[in-house]
Amino acid sequence: MRTTIRVVPLIFMNKNIFLIALVLLFSCKSKVEKIRPAVESISESIYASGIIKSKHQYQAYASVNGIINEIFLVEGDTILKGAPILSITSDVQRLAKENAELAANYAAVSSYQGKLNEAKLMIELTENKRKNDSALYFRQKALYAQQIGTKNELELRDLAYQNAKLSHFSAVVNYDNLKRQLDFAASQSRKNLMISSKVESDYTLRSEIDGVVYRLNKTLGEIVNPQTALALVGDASNFILEMQVDEYDIFRIRKGLTVMVTLDSYKGKVFEAKVTKIIPQMNERSKTFLVEAEFYLMPEVLYPNITFEANIVIDSKSKALILPRNYLINDSIAVKANGDRVIVKTGLKDYQKIEILSGISAEDELIKPLQ
Repeated sequence: MRTTIRVVPLIFMNKNIFLIALVLLFSCKSKVEKIRPAVESISESIYASGIIKSKHQYQAYASVNGIINEIFLVEGDTILKGAPILSITSDVQRLAKENAELAANYAAVSSYQGKLNEAKLMIELTENKRKNDSALYFRQKALYAQQIGTKNELELRDLAYQNAKLSHFSAVVNYDNLKRQLDFAASQSRKNLMISSKVESDYTLRSEIDGVVYRLNKTLGEIVNPQTALALVGDASNFILEMQVDEYDIFRIRKGLTVMVTLDSYKGKVFEAKVTKIIPQMNERSKTFLVEAEFYLMPEVLYPNITFEANIVIDSKSKALILPRNYLINDSIAVKANGDRVIVKTGLKDYQKIEILSGISAEDELIKPLQ
């Protein structure tokens, strides 16, 4: 079989290529996109993302070591401030308190009332002897003045009187010292018992707020220490939005700005909030600042650590001359339908639209520049 090869003239091929290129050129020209600026509303915002936290949310820690011996509620239960969450037991603490109680009872002043009575009785006895020896001395002194009796007898009466005074003074001092020592020992023992009781109260973990126990991290019988977070507690009715804002945008954020919030848990809904706090320290790792906001009207149900996306509205206008951003070159140059390029002054902008302040009007027809 003979194979026939058809040779097409080169001139004919070149003409076909030219015709195809001409058709494509006119087709592209006919598809040039044109638009006129329109008066619309626009808002400029800064994107942020973050998590929702319960107001006053905190991790509850015990200040002691021990073993969990009782849990008073379950996750999701409401709790009042001061109410117990769980209790911890420790044999060392139990024995320490019992020892403090024994010491307090032993050191109580009432236990030493007999010694105090004895010391007080000694004061009375020495006082009576002092009075008696005083009377004898002054009687002997009067007799001696009448030349009755000897000087030696007078000196003996004087010595007895001085000894009686010293014994009485000593009895008073001994009583005061004994009472002061007993009062000090009793007071110290009571303080030690109070300290032991306070330490014992540390073995019961109590809520710092009125709220909800969102999580219990330990179970009955587990060993805990002061470095162990035992529970997550927070307000059940108030929540805070914690957002991370880039350092490039933080100087445009201020309190009171509106925040438009979207949650994966509430698809298709947008919630409004407002900026309430700006933490002025930058996270050096992420180069972001923490910004807090609160809902104007909260979703019906919320839980801690739900993620969200937000736009912090910096400024907005209800009537502005708007143009799609892809109709500008570098957000500053517009191309008219006749091919002229015009420098425009712009204002607010979002991801898709930009405000035109000057350079073109609503009557100007623009074409989309080739990117």
